[in-house]
Amino acid sequence: MTSSKPLSTSSLLRLLSLLLFLFSANVASSSAATDCDPDDRAALLRVKSQLGDPVRLSSWQPSTNCCAWEPAVFCNAEGRVTGLALYALGELKAPVPPALGELTALEILQIESVPGLSAPIPPSFSNLTRLRDLDINGTSISGPVPAFLSCANLSTLVIANSKLAGPIPASLAALPNLRYLDLSGNMLSGAIPPGLLHGSFRFLILSNNRLTGEIPPVDYSDVDTVDLSRNGLTGDPTPFLFGITRPAVKIDLSWNELEFDMTGVSFPHHLRFLDLSHNRITGSVAKSLMDVNLEHFDVSYNELCGEIPAGRFMAVHGPDCYAQNKCLCGAPLTPCVSGL
Repeated sequence: MTSSKPLSTSSLLRLLSLLLFLFSANVASSSAATDCDPDDRAALLRVKSQLGDPVRLSSWQPSTNCCAWEPAVFCNAEGRVTGLALYALGELKAPVPPALGELTALEILQIESVPGLSAPIPPSFSNLTRLRDLDINGTSISGPVPAFLSCANLSTLVIANSKLAGPIPASLAALPNLRYLDLSGNMLSGAIPPGLLHGSFRFLILSNNRLTGEIPPVDYSDVDTVDLSRNGLTGDPTPFLFGITRPAVKIDLSWNELEFDMTGVSFPHHLRFLDLSHNRITGSVAKSLMDVNLEHFDVSYNELCGEIPAGRFMAVHGPDCYAQNKCLCGAPLTPCVSGL
């Protein structure tokens, strides 16, 4: 079994952001005098047991305050466990602990770089109705993205012409407060269910899995980040993913099997990261990109053809951004032949 890797710099920054969120939400520190809720302590002990009693959780003892347990148990002023970050658990082989679903006050759950963690996400997670941030990445969890993370009543969706008639009401979701979902770097398969996130300032990160099918036509306004790279997704997401009035900051759909004509796509003006490389995109490079100040841009390894738009923000993109396409020409590539 591969041993757990230390947290990367980006993961450490992510963990620090979680701590800042908890602090700003007026949670109690681990040294708080208030003891943890006895039911939460019992649930955490069941989590420890279901993980096979890893050495990293040796401080989790029945006679101690669980708000002081390491790694990263956080409580509010009432002693309820509102945040939990599990990482660097060593070599273990266990399914995702169902007892995590008993921590009903959880707002943030992070499980990072635990390759021995396997099996599907348990149904008990549907009990975490206060959850804002669910981050399980770098594990061996499998199965589909659970439907309970999405809408409880899909019959209320009215889809016409590949556009959602209205946003999904948060009241219909099993986890109505979910804003940040990162299930990257796992072994999840099947289709992406619609309506995974609710409210504003949302993050959907499902990269590096085995997901297939089309990107669901839902309301992507208010989404900050969509990262669905390195899966097996198909179809044309442009009518809903790029036709939004409140644009995303990052969209990464690279290393999939998406097929659409890029020529007339209107990309959001406030987009800062766009990676569509390693797909089956046809047509020409969209002229709307001239108005988008992208810090990262990549459409390489597609089937694009024609003259690359010039002017405005296009001059900052080098030749690597357009590599391995059908017949692109113009700066920064070779000049177009008259009559092409």
